[in-house]
Amino acid sequence: MPPPGYPPYYGPPPQYGPPGWPAQPVPLSPDGRPLADFGSRFLAYLIDIAILTAVSMVVFVPVMLWFTFRMFDMAALTDPYADPVAVQEQMFRDFVVPFLLMELGLVVFLLIAYYIYYVEMMFRTGQTLGKKLIKVRVVPIEPGATLTRGMAAKRYLIEFVGGVLVPFFSYLDGLWQLWDKPYQQTLHDKVAKTVVVKVAP
Repeated sequence: MPPPGYPPYYGPPPQYGPPGWPAQPVPLSPDGRPLADFGSRFLAYLIDIAILTAVSMVVFVPVMLWFTFRMFDMAALTDPYADPVAVQEQMFRDFVVPFLLMELGLVVFLLIAYYIYYVEMMFRTGQTLGKKLIKVRVVPIEPGATLTRGMAAKRYLIEFVGGVLVPFFSYLDGLWQLWDKPYQQTLHDKVAKTVVVKVAP
């Protein structure tokens, strides 16, 4: 039932809010554009992660297959009667060290790939591929300002590098927009001084 003094509820209000209650104003950026909601931002994020995961697998799977076959070949050539200490030293030199270097190389590759995607691609238009598909855009919070590489880099450092280094930080960062007022910013938005707005179809 609607609150006392309000007419019966016949359909969704023109803006948004619980049925039968006064419609709430649509959240706007400082320059008057409607802000992107949590669902739109999250969906764009999932699309971006899917694209980057697919690219990463193209690189990661062949390297892992090569390394696995190399390990099997090494095991087949190991002399079962050899000195155990010598075998352990050989395994460390020929398996453990290359494995750690491979892992480090893949981490560096991912950081570079994410940087290119989230900084170099986005600062030109304010959009990644996911944001383009969902029709949202990153813009400076200051009206009339231009999104710079520095702003995009700050977003990247807080969102991804911070998420790698600090446990559970990614969840806090992404969910921050749910209670942030008035611009629904994540922590990486706040550091970079940006907001995410809807793009007219």
